[in-house]
Amino acid sequence: MMTRFIDTAKRKLAIWLRQGISPRRLALTLALGFAIGCFPVVGVTSGVCFLVAIALRLNLPAIQAANWFAMPMQVALIVPFVHLGRKLIGFGPGQPVEVGALLHSSPAVILARMGSLTGQAMLAWLVVAIPMVALITLILTKVLRHIPAVAAAESGG
Repeated sequence: MMTRFIDTAKRKLAIWLRQGISPRRLALTLALGFAIGCFPVVGVTSGVCFLVAIALRLNLPAIQAANWFAMPMQVALIVPFVHLGRKLIGFGPGQPVEVGALLHSSPAVILARMGSLTGQAMLAWLVVAIPMVALITLILTKVLRHIPAVAAAESGG
């Protein structure tokens, strides 16, 4: 099963490379897809990847594959992003969310609290995502240049 997955991945990579994707452009596409896949708002990453791919003329299947690969991390990173965002904003340790008390609050209070937590998580994601995309792009570019089919795509052959 794993061999079949690897063979399929190799075939898809070869197809993407035949579309004229250089190692740097493919690396950037995968890095952006992975970073967007970690965005702390569930349910929006595929659409965001689609828009980014269209706007930057990136390979749509490659960015979506990286996005889907990162999705398990998305949920796992929400709480750390909220904590980091809280520290970045300067709220200090803050008060933990009391789910029981929140359930007895008005919808306006619930929305305000959830909006605050989401904003903190999004700020932290942005602070982490920018250097992460740069680092992943650099590393993947070097790795992809060692793959003969990718090196040929870069040299135009």
